Amino acid sequence: MKKAEKGYLIIIGGAEDKKGDSSILKEAAQMLKPGGKLTILTTATEHPDEAGSEYRSVFSRLGVQTIDVLNIQTRDDSNSGSFCSLIDSSCCIFFTGGDQLRITSILGGTRVHESLKKLYLEGGIITGTSAGASAMSSIMVVQGNDNEPARKCTLKMAPGLGLLDHCIIDQHFDQRGRFGRLLCGVAENPDTLGIGIDENTAVKVFPDGHFEILGGNAVTVIDGKTIKSSNVAELKQNELLMITGVKVHVLPFGYGFDMAKREVIRLKQDNNKQET
Repeated sequence: MKKAEKGYLIIIGGAEDKKGDSSILKEAAQMLKPGGKLTILTTATEHPDEAGSEYRSVFSRLGVQTIDVLNIQTRDDSNSGSFCSLIDSSCCIFFTGGDQLRITSILGGTRVHESLKKLYLEGGIITGTSAGASAMSSIMVVQGNDNEPARKCTLKMAPGLGLLDHCIIDQHFDQRGRFGRLLCGVAENPDTLGIGIDENTAVKVFPDGHFEILGGNAVTVIDGKTIKSSNVAELKQNELLMITGVKVHVLPFGYGFDMAKREVIRLKQDNNKQET
């Protein structure tokens, strides 16, 4: 029996267009098979009714016919068979923004978490914005300083949902000045890729492990494997980071990145396909 192919991730840097062309959210809507169900997961937010209603309206306008809103607020909920069944019957899961630590502390290690991973590994689509983006990686940014240079002990990290391995995802990236904090995260975990996603911008991760940029701004990729040296292990709290040899790519729409080979991909502008 042929093994199912892994699905797709659409990881959004927050503040995506919801009223105009809505190109990023439209991408998720158009990937659904006819009649496929999209489930909006509002765990991250403390205002689930408002967030669920807003995204239901947006996805309905974009042509999605079957939409559920799932408000999982406790770990008991996350171990409920009925909630797992709702995940299992979905083709696409959309995580709203809010607080990424709510996502991982409520869902992590539960039956719903296992259902989410199963959905993705068997070909489903998982997308999320802002906090919902940060939670997808194996290492998750919880808290850090905006608009500050990289300093030790200013970044708080925790395990994410583990849908994307060997990565740290940060969102609202350029708009909130988060280069320094992501650089510090990569210095502390040099085998990882730091992926900083601007607002109204997303990465679409394909089953083969490459991603392509969607939206109107840019994605910053910080490659820690090339680091020659750093003082991250020598620093006292709040001291400035020294780092050499780190590789940085800034990629707008029309580009992609092969995470296995750690190489930039230039795509054809007319149909967004890779050049040969």
